[in-house]
Amino acid sequence: MKAKIETIKKIDRFIGPILAQVAVIFLPRRNTLSSTTPLRFLFIRPGGIGDAVLLVPAISALKKTFPGSSIDVLAEKRNAAVFLLCGDVNTVLQYDKPGDLVAAIRSGYDVVIDTEQWHRLSSVVARLTRAPMLIGYDTNDRTKLFTHPISYSHDDHEIDSYLHLLEPLMERNDIEIKPPFLSIFQQQSADIRRYLLPLAGKRLISIFPGGSIRQKHWGNDRFHDALQLLVQQGYGIVLLGGEDDVLQAEEISGTQPSVINVCGKLSLIETAAIIKETDLLVSGDSGIMHMASALGTKVVALFGPSNATKWAPRSEQSIVISHPVECAPCSKYGYTPHCTRDVACMKQITVNEVVNAVLSLLER
Repeated sequence: MKAKIETIKKIDRFIGPILAQVAVIFLPRRNTLSSTTPLRFLFIRPGGIGDAVLLVPAISALKKTFPGSSIDVLAEKRNAAVFLLCGDVNTVLQYDKPGDLVAAIRSGYDVVIDTEQWHRLSSVVARLTRAPMLIGYDTNDRTKLFTHPISYSHDDHEIDSYLHLLEPLMERNDIEIKPPFLSIFQQQSADIRRYLLPLAGKRLISIFPGGSIRQKHWGNDRFHDALQLLVQQGYGIVLLGGEDDVLQAEEISGTQPSVINVCGKLSLIETAAIIKETDLLVSGDSGIMHMASALGTKVVALFGPSNATKWAPRSEQSIVISHPVECAPCSKYGYTPHCTRDVACMKQITVNEVVNAVLSLLER
């Protein structure tokens, strides 16, 4: 998966500007909507789980303004399931399925909103739809492909950045963003509880030790020590993650009987259902962290290279732990430079302050 992502980024870097210029020349825009009220919307959201989760409030706000509309999402395989947990989405198409991509281009949408912040390929796809109204960020030469380019700021929380994309369509005065804004169906919860039976009767804490990049990892040894202290307090622990996180989770869990390791065993929706069943999640900056907050689960979030102002959970149900380091935050536009300080920003977060944050949040 990581190799595929890097390949796409390289294609965008070297070929994206050429495709953007060609699209401007050879794909003239249709200038008028077929009616005064847009009825068919498409959001384009390539990228990771976290970006998808933070887009959901904008989708719901648009649906509230245009209740009779149809809203589709063109996502990727790795984040598409997020939109299945949003009741305001009609159809989820996959960017990396040729048939779905062609269907999105040919579907005759009134408005296409490209939510990608930087890369150009999605803006070319938006232009290919020939929708009369094309909205997207003006972060580089992609701006020429839109009828309504929107400015992007690193000072705005990403939920607000997505809401800015709706400004050509609606007023934002009455928009209230409050978790939960993702929903788990009752049957999904019932199906997933079989994994939790060994911990019956315990309050449950889920831990996601992974992350999209190494610099966001807190460290197996620290997670292990925190887990031990929480088990001693009587909590049951559920370790979450994908196939890439299996070995890491095994190292963290050891032989503790009060720990369940489901890494690599669950789909994204099943992972969301597990998170909903637990009392709290501990995680670095990750899509799983955003999902937990959006589900209304309490979160202790560990931040280092990421900008907490822009990406941290905005909820009274969360505690964000970060330590100021002169070089942090260093991550921008999805790119984190090589760290020459051994990720000091994450290593300054201590086991005791994480455990204390967990206990404090659970007592609320």
